[in-house]
Amino acid sequence: MGGSIAAIGMGLAVIGAGIGIGQIGGKAMEAIARQPEAVGDIRANMILTAALVEGAALIAIVVSFLVK
Repeated sequence: MGGSIAAIGMGLAVIGAGIGIGQIGGKAMEAIARQPEAVGDIRANMILTAALVEGAALIAIVVSFLVK
């Protein structure tokens, strides 16, 4: 039973990260469409934020694996 709960936790972490990174990319594209001159700043912030979300998801996966 503990293994299946850990697998659900891992799956939720991956799904949440995917949704979050998708929203980050979508909002960044909207921002670039509104202010094309700020492409560099928006892109840098988008990459940094996506990396932080991905890191949080990786930590969640490792923790759920260790709890198993």
